[in-house]
Amino acid sequence: MNEKERLKQILQEKSYREGTFTLTSGKTSDFYIDGKQTTLLAEGAYLCGRMLFDIIKNFPEKIAAVGGMTLGADPLVTATSLVSHLEKEPIPAFIVRKEAKGHGTGNYIEGKNNLAPGCLVALVEDVVTTGGTLIKVIERVESEGFKVGLVATIIDRQEGGAEALAKLGYPLHTVFSREELKS
Repeated sequence: MNEKERLKQILQEKSYREGTFTLTSGKTSDFYIDGKQTTLLAEGAYLCGRMLFDIIKNFPEKIAAVGGMTLGADPLVTATSLVSHLEKEPIPAFIVRKEAKGHGTGNYIEGKNNLAPGCLVALVEDVVTTGGTLIKVIERVESEGFKVGLVATIIDRQEGGAEALAKLGYPLHTVFSREELKS
């Protein structure tokens, strides 16, 4: 079994559930993917980091950092950054807050002192449905002067997120589509 097949197995065992669920978007779904059950598992985190780093290192432009919206992306950006270090191609991680920090610097972005001004970054997410979270992250990251070059997810639920991102000029790179995960 290769690493991608093993990650799929973990996602199916730990993260995929059938039933009736209300999603972040407000939509109701007959299945739910709780990505954190996989990304907070040591092997799952490593494999997610490996898959996302492979997407980043194969991107035609040099990506200088990897980030995403707290909380879902926190383990992903850390795992991806750690894998990049193990591969001797280190890229720092950063986290985008849902609300600006209410004290101190008032930052939306944590870890930005590790990024060169205006650098090209990758944004990651565990599961994409409508793309709303990633669109918000893109806006915040670009308003801070960074350039979003790559947007990637572990799972695309295939419910309009990829299309919404593409309309804005950000093609979504995926590890698994909903169809691939369920098969």
